[in-house]
Amino acid sequence: MYSKTILIVDDEPRTRLGLQTTLEVWAAGRYDILSTAGGDEALEVLNQRKVHLLLTDIRMPEMTGLKLIEVLQQKAEKPVIIIISAYSEFEYAQQAIRLGVVNYLLKPLNKGKLIEAVEQGLEVEANRERAGIIEKVVDDRLIAIKKEDRNSRSPIREAMRYVDENLKSPLSLREVADHVHLNASYFSVLFKEQTNLTFGEYVTRSRLQLAKSLLLTTKLPIAAIAEEVGYQTAKYFIKLFKEYEGITPNQFRKRAEEVRKSI
Repeated sequence: MYSKTILIVDDEPRTRLGLQTTLEVWAAGRYDILSTAGGDEALEVLNQRKVHLLLTDIRMPEMTGLKLIEVLQQKAEKPVIIIISAYSEFEYAQQAIRLGVVNYLLKPLNKGKLIEAVEQGLEVEANRERAGIIEKVVDDRLIAIKKEDRNSRSPIREAMRYVDENLKSPLSLREVADHVHLNASYFSVLFKEQTNLTFGEYVTRSRLQLAKSLLLTTKLPIAAIAEEVGYQTAKYFIKLFKEYEGITPNQFRKRAEEVRKSI
């Protein structure tokens, strides 16, 4: 079963154990609750697995909580962060907020406020996950191209319409050029000039966007989706999908399903 991970980072053993025990009782097995004694150890965990929510003390030896957060800003996938501190100086809160921290808790911690902050943090994380899936489905470059001169009847606009309506079929540059009554060489140059994409890139991006939609909205096997978007073999489709998306179609579908279950 898919389980989200909460990581506690605090150099004080009693505080760390108290936080972990409180959250384990509250979680009742719904989440994995991990803890480390410092920032370096926390980074090791973060490099090995996805952490959804991070609770970290500010003042720790070697690597402070704020330094840890600064390092995390460089990562593509960042956890939602809650700062815990015995210090109430406003400057710490300000800096934490600038670094994207969603909450700032002062020691000694009230259990009710801790759990409330964690629940809010997990909700923020779930919203980010949902937004991330939507963002992955939508190809911003395709959207931008199609917004320009939406009502235009230019040959390139007509060519894009033809491609969009025939993604399941084999599509060659010459075939589409003939459809819009242009020389193939001239069509190729004109297409790149007006869209900043080669004809082949436009076809590939359009097919993959349709594939992502089918992965999210149907239970079709990968081979069937490959065929639906114009690829003769699932092997080539999977290779191309991974090149563009960084993950396989199965991984994309699984990640989306995990997000749904977490809502």
